[in-house]
Order: sequence, then structure tokens, then C-alpha cells
Amino acid sequence: MEFFCYHRDRVGSLALRAELVEEHWSYMDRYDKELIARGPTFAGDGDTPSGSVHIVDLPDPAAARAFAFDEPNYQAGVYRDVLLRRWRNLLGRTMWDHPGGPADGNRYLVLGLGPAPGPTPAAPPADDDLIAFGPLLSDDATTWLGTAALVRSPDPRTAGEVLRPVRYADVEVHDWEFGGRR
Repeated sequence: MEFFCYHRDRVGSLALRAELVEEHWSYMDRYDKELIARGPTFAGDGDTPSGSVHIVDLPDPAAARAFAFDEPNYQAGVYRDVLLRRWRNLLGRTMWDHPGGPADGNRYLVLGLGPAPGPTPAAPPADDDLIAFGPLLSDDATTWLGTAALVRSPDPRTAGEVLRPVRYADVEVHDWEFGGRR
């Protein structure tokens, strides 16, 4: 089962985040084979971390909750909240398989939060700039709640357009970069 996990940083936690970077990476190293994508998001200045994205393949929702809430930054209070949803990898690959590699172009996390009942996107738009793309689902994977995409794009506005074919209650666009030790 695939899960999308987005930890959002608590205001004022940058020093604590920096102090725990090795613990965070060591924790994530335990999930190396299960990770589909990972990396930090950044505030509007493009330099200050604002969160951490992990898309991971785990056995069940209980394992996903343990993954999200046992994480050292979460335990220490770096994060203010966690968005944890079932996810479906519509591209069928990891971020490391994306032809653009980790440093080619600007990268963004695009979250489209679904309106009251709506159609689940069946397939991603044809786009070589998609790094990861899939629906956010309820725990039992029966209800579509939105869409998460990692996108290479010239700017945030263009990145958000990847979700334009479907109507969303809200679309968030965050600066994002490849994470981890790879």
C-alpha cells in the first residue's frame, strides 16, 4: 500500500530541525527500499524549510502511522501537523527514475484538496515534467480526497496547472527538492 506523508514544520523549529538532520536521515535509511519519493519543502524565500514529503510503500495504515509519528523530527516537535493519506502511484516509478534527475529545473509539491464527492483522476496528464503523481485517498482507498504531485516546472503558477483538469477546493504549491542521501 502506498502512502503520502507531508509533515509541515512548526514556526521557529529550524534550529531543532538542523540539530536532528542525521537522526532524520538515519530513520529514513531504514525505509530506503520502500520510499517512492522524499524531500523538503521550502517557504516563500526558497531557503527556509517548511516541511518534509515522503511517499512510501508500506504494508498497511498502521505501519504508515508508525512511519509518520515515530519519525524523530515529529517526536521532537519540529512539525506542527501531518497529512497522511493512502496514495496511488499512477506513474509507476520512483523519483529516482524520473529522467530529469535531482537537479534539473525548479521542483514543486502540488496538493489539490478535493471538493465534496468528485471523480478520482484516472490517469495523470501526459507530462514529462511529472516526478510523482497520484490520488490522495481515504484509509480504505475507496474515497478520493485530492491529488498530490511532484512537478518540475519553471514557476509555481505553471506547476499548479498540472491539476487544472479537475476542480479542487484548494490547491497548494510548495517549493520542493529531492531529498535523502542518494
